Amino acid sequence: MAVCDAQERELKVRGDRKRVEGEGYWVYNDLPSGVKREKEPKKPLLVVFRCVPCEACAQLDEDVVQRDPQVRELLDKFVCVRIVHANGMDLSQFQFDYDQSWAAFFLNADMTIYGRYGTRSHQTESKDDVSLEGFSKALNKALELHSQFPKNKTALLAKRGPDSEVKVPEQFATFKGKYGAKLNYEGKVVQSCIHCHQVGEALRLTPRAAGQPISNRILYPYPNPKTLGLILDPNQKDKVKENRAESSAEQDGFRAGDEIETLSGTTLVDRRHAMGAASRWRNRQVDS
Repeated sequence: MAVCDAQERELKVRGDRKRVEGEGYWVYNDLPSGVKREKEPKKPLLVVFRCVPCEACAQLDEDVVQRDPQVRELLDKFVCVRIVHANGMDLSQFQFDYDQSWAAFFLNADMTIYGRYGTRSHQTESKDDVSLEGFSKALNKALELHSQFPKNKTALLAKRGPDSEVKVPEQFATFKGKYGAKLNYEGKVVQSCIHCHQVGEALRLTPRAAGQPISNRILYPYPNPKTLGLILDPNQKDKVKENRAESSAEQDGFRAGDEIETLSGTTLVDRRHAMGAASRWRNRQVDS
């Protein structure tokens, strides 16, 4: 069974490359080419990280990569890049919940982040957290921020976290000598791939191996608003669907129908961008 599973994963990864590259719409596994192309038409950049064999968010990924009519015209306004590995990922630039299997970044050519999209609170079911409709609203908000750039650049700088001590995943002590900066399509491609969840594991193992405590920032990098009793509508941008009785969200005054416009002075593209600051909800601005 293990052999069959490994063969299936190989087929999925190779098949994804053949199909997506063959269609010619997405820049595939080549961020520098996407950035270069983005500078020419002055379009914003959409970078999607996807663990191909994983089941979670598979339907959303398929709808996006195949340019469902609901988002097709919006995607045409971006330079779209698809990356199916964490090898070579700039860990200072691309910070998200690495235990996820699908994450999208909206960026300027100078790598200023407009926003992020993608999360889930269940191992396999994602419909309560992400949707194509919600993604389309995030795309629209990113385009709005892009139209205001660079006047809003200073306000967007907080969307990037502190620089990572490790530049790229293959430099983690647990990965050295095992992985390169790219996938090995000439050999066993799956074995050459660093998965996003491995990055999260490496971040936790590094202080542990050194006999140091694991910080809360590493243990709980992107706490879901649900942990505070705040339920956000997956089909909207940042709209409160409900708050649980006697929860922190209720005590902070959140009500169904509220739209969260900014968090600590930073404009949100989608609720996913609130993850890293879920413990700081008291600093939010709420517009009903």
